[in-house]
Amino acid sequence: MEESNDNIIVLEGYFLEKPIFSHVIFGENFYNAPLSVNRLSESKDILNITLSSKLLSGRELKSDTYTKITGQLRSYNKLVGNKNKLLLTVFARDITFPMEKATEPNSISLTGFVCKEPVYRLTPFGREITDLLLAVNRPFNKTDYIPVLAWGRNAKYSQSLKVGEKVHAEGRLQSRNYEKAEEDGTIISKTAYEVSSSVIYLLSTQEEGNPLPDETNPDLEGNILLS
Repeated sequence: MEESNDNIIVLEGYFLEKPIFSHVIFGENFYNAPLSVNRLSESKDILNITLSSKLLSGRELKSDTYTKITGQLRSYNKLVGNKNKLLLTVFARDITFPMEKATEPNSISLTGFVCKEPVYRLTPFGREITDLLLAVNRPFNKTDYIPVLAWGRNAKYSQSLKVGEKVHAEGRLQSRNYEKAEEDGTIISKTAYEVSSSVIYLLSTQEEGNPLPDETNPDLEGNILLS
């Protein structure tokens, strides 16, 4: 089956750890490893990468080797207590070891459908931001639910988008650490993953058969995806 161009991510950076075993699907082993990707500032994004045993065959991933990952950003449900949590991971389709570093080591392109009412707000520093949740289709009737942030003029534009409208977004995948208070008052540290968009625009309205939220969708907690 021909791969869709609706979900493409390209990352360059250094693996922080050797891949560890995660799960088996149809007899194929899959592994997870964190990849450190530089931002334009001095900060870094630590992103989850999922790799198949077939892709790893004959390749040794070292922490001092600059690595390029091309793949898709995917979401998975995980049952925590009595709630479904949405987890994000980069599913690697290709690994290379470039001699030169890219000017932009973190880029993603998504085409999907708005599946939750946009939320427009101001950050504590007064920046305009709109939270979006996109449903991105992939083969075999699968759908990935991906949180997207729009800033400034894009935020004003995105706040008027309607559930079911088809949009295209480009930007980068970022990790964000935050603290959350549990019901017993305990403060725990968590990590959120989201797409920070630089480009976003409307393509069309809802088409028959495209996914919309229903009772089986995960608890998104305001689009914050938990590690």
